[in-house]
Amino acid sequence: MRTKNLCRTAAATAAVALGAMTLTWAGHCVYSFHYGCPTRRCSDAHRVTLGLMSSPDLPPEILRAAVAHLAPTLPLLTDLGERFAGGGHELALVGGPVRDAFLARTSGDLDFTTSASPEETEAILADWGDAHWDMGREFGTIGARKGGDTVEVTTYRADAYDGTTRKPVVAFGDNLEDDLVRRDFTVNAMALRLPGLELVDPHGGMLDLAARRLRTPSAPEVSFSDDPLRMMRAARFVAQIGLVPAPEVITAMTEAAATLEIVSAERIRDELVKLLLAADPVAGLRILVDTGLAEQMLPELPALRLEIDEHHRHKDVYEHSLTVLEQAIDLEGPEGDDEHPVPRPDLVLRLAALLHDIGKPRTRRFEGGGGVSFHHHDVVGAKLTTKRLKALRFDKATTAAVARLVELHLRFHGYGDGQWSDSAVRRYVTDAGPLLERLHRLTRADCTTRNQRKAARLRGAYDDLEVRIGELLEQEELDKVRPELDGNEIAQVLGISPGPVLGEAYRYLLQVRLDEGPIGPELAAERLRSWWAARA
Repeated sequence: MRTKNLCRTAAATAAVALGAMTLTWAGHCVYSFHYGCPTRRCSDAHRVTLGLMSSPDLPPEILRAAVAHLAPTLPLLTDLGERFAGGGHELALVGGPVRDAFLARTSGDLDFTTSASPEETEAILADWGDAHWDMGREFGTIGARKGGDTVEVTTYRADAYDGTTRKPVVAFGDNLEDDLVRRDFTVNAMALRLPGLELVDPHGGMLDLAARRLRTPSAPEVSFSDDPLRMMRAARFVAQIGLVPAPEVITAMTEAAATLEIVSAERIRDELVKLLLAADPVAGLRILVDTGLAEQMLPELPALRLEIDEHHRHKDVYEHSLTVLEQAIDLEGPEGDDEHPVPRPDLVLRLAALLHDIGKPRTRRFEGGGGVSFHHHDVVGAKLTTKRLKALRFDKATTAAVARLVELHLRFHGYGDGQWSDSAVRRYVTDAGPLLERLHRLTRADCTTRNQRKAARLRGAYDDLEVRIGELLEQEELDKVRPELDGNEIAQVLGISPGPVLGEAYRYLLQVRLDEGPIGPELAAERLRSWWAARA
């Protein structure tokens, strides 16, 4: 055990009630927090010391950050801990909240583990909270809410897996240490016993956090066979918090990559989304590709590593796509800024940036004279995007939006060669619809040329296009472009009933509107009659 027990004196117990907390490092106080004490200065009798590893490799800054992030929840942790202890049960804060506290990150979850049975947990939470619910009694988890705080409490587990499915044979355990060894990574296999605030870290998770190292509590091949999704989770932690998988973890991921096939598409999708929305998704994606995991769940990504001929007649599409993703992220607005058209993180933009060129492997042609072409890779890519996102069980709206951006990502090219007509600008805006702001960012991010003169020319051309779009939007409200006659008016002018012909007439008037701008209802009706006569 890598922990030191807390002082169990009456003074320490009283200190917990006051919310006092002192962290020690190598026998010295490095940070004191006295919850509810206005002076933040109390005697030693009013302090409780959090037991921690005394390894000299552990930076004290991590401890200070943990205090700052745990302090607001101390009353809740103490209250729950005392209630479970009063019933003769153990309780510990476990996993992500503990890890995030020592990384100075705010965790939205409060996950606990206990020796109490689900029925015993439910009784305690019913007395404690404003509401409680069964989150999966068969798995030992009961949830509760008190005020603005939501907690999940799970009975100690000691599950086993059959190796062919992801459904565990659920077995409840009888001690915290056995529960921690079944966790995915050492940084998540730490717990804070309550109410005494004893850090339990039998697998060296704190040292791994300090070293930014990702290891498993048990042998990685055993851990990944228990749940292959843990391999994707490893890539996600690379993207989220910058951990580096240990060599044996990478080896085990590579050897076990094919076992990802037993994991449901929905769970794979959720992990991929978390990775893409992380601070550095490119780092995580490289892990997926390098270990062969991407071949199992997103094969279009490693397929972008096209063989580059000796004359380098086209870019490395894989590296280009990762660069476009990074540049698209740089163009997102501040996180949580509802006033910005594309606040960070934006899943649709990031997926489109990653997948915008997946049609290139299917369309690559070597032309005479040494050239290489990828004709219609935008259209092909949109179809491949739709197919892959459907396979990963993405919702229809996300799938349609990402595929549409992939289809439109080349539309701008050609604008700089000769100024577009107002009709072309209107069509660009109308085709993009509500995706216009994302299309702006995708198009700009897609410029990865090292030729500074060419890059400047493309930026200038797109600047000009955006100015023209702004002017036309102001003049004509292009984002609300409609034919100047609605469906009822079209039917009245032509004397027809609703049906396919009416839709055809509507599309004709929309085309007139895009090509010529506002011409007025009378002239629109005249054009419609001429179109109808010619059609007859």
